[in-house]
Amino acid sequence: MNTMRIDILNPKAVRLLKDLADLNLIAIQDSPKNGFADVLKRLRSKVNSAPSLDEITKEVEIVRGKRYAK
Repeated sequence: MNTMRIDILNPKAVRLLKDLADLNLIAIQDSPKNGFADVLKRLRSKVNSAPSLDEITKEVEIVRGKRYAK
């Protein structure tokens, strides 16, 4: 069995695909929503700018310091 993801551009194609499914030639499954991707998209839309490499490095060093201080 081969699985494909198809973006339908013309609504008439939906009718054709449903007809093929009715003839048991294909199976149509709704793709589940990717919750994680949606959360990332929402979080990224609220941010004005990405952190700089220096800011990331400082944060990593703080976390490493706390981890190894135990």
